[in-house]
Amino acid sequence: MGNQFLGKNLMGYSSIAYRKCAMEPHVLPESCTAKRIGIVLFNGFALPDAAAIAEVFQSANALTEVEPSGTTRYDVSLLSATGGSIASSSSVIVWTEGIEAQRDSERFHALFVAGGGGVTDALRDEHLIAWLRRAHWRGELVFSIGEGRAILDAAGFGKAAGDGTKRYDERAGEMVQTGSVSGSSSASASPFRTAIAVIEDDLGVEIARQIADWVAPSTDSPFRGIVRKNASVGVSEQIKASAKWLEANGNRHISIEEAAQIVGMSDRNFLRRFKIEMGVTPSDYLLYVRLDMSCRLLVETDLPVDKVARHCGIGSGGRLAKLFRKHLMTTPTEYRTSKQI
Repeated sequence: MGNQFLGKNLMGYSSIAYRKCAMEPHVLPESCTAKRIGIVLFNGFALPDAAAIAEVFQSANALTEVEPSGTTRYDVSLLSATGGSIASSSSVIVWTEGIEAQRDSERFHALFVAGGGGVTDALRDEHLIAWLRRAHWRGELVFSIGEGRAILDAAGFGKAAGDGTKRYDERAGEMVQTGSVSGSSSASASPFRTAIAVIEDDLGVEIARQIADWVAPSTDSPFRGIVRKNASVGVSEQIKASAKWLEANGNRHISIEEAAQIVGMSDRNFLRRFKIEMGVTPSDYLLYVRLDMSCRLLVETDLPVDKVARHCGIGSGGRLAKLFRKHLMTTPTEYRTSKQI
């Protein structure tokens, strides 16, 4: 059975099942590149940052699943020294794979080591430290999450590798500082920003920006709650994937039939399931996605209203103004001004 987080929402991260290609609604092309992402956990680890990292890479899978063959995909694995159930510091139980089940020849594209109050006990686990030391010499990108830095120090990651390869927090800081997903001037970048920087290296700035805004939006809008509902516990993986696809493609002309095909459902069944699970029809959801995008662009950019409308798939400034008056009882210009005060 795949890895899963069990329990209630915690600090904004929903209880989402993470398993290999968890969000894919159809078989991947044979030529698809799968990159392995490992998150090393231990009893007493801090859940929120680990959940955010997993969501970053699974969101990348959802956003790119309709791209041409050859697109990079991520296989996210939750790992521990012995495998099996691991308890987080908030008593949420996580199912993990044992590190010994990972072959040395199957390298991780990026490996994250969790932080949390259980670090002290984890430092005594010679088996875990030895495995991480082997990862060091294999040259993988390895990053710490908070207190996890002490574990990597114990494994020798703080010492000069002698081969010119940059790893660990030095590499994390460099990736964030040189990428467009910036915001940290220190070498010890936040785990979320580091994960986004890995995405940017692999898939480019635009996809990294979309994922960053999805997982941790910088600006809330009146429609954000509706759009974020696709992360709810009661929503199936198929409907979550279709909702995220609608969000990723909201800036262009798309049909609901196309969205149904993405998740391999008939139009009728898709419409019925989407309305039951999301509480709105796919067409209404797409409209809210576009209005949410418009609100954020109005606040975060100086684009003219007409360009905002076109960029968000609404067509024209006149139509955007009508929608704003209907749903927000204001105009786009007035909305922008009110948020800048």
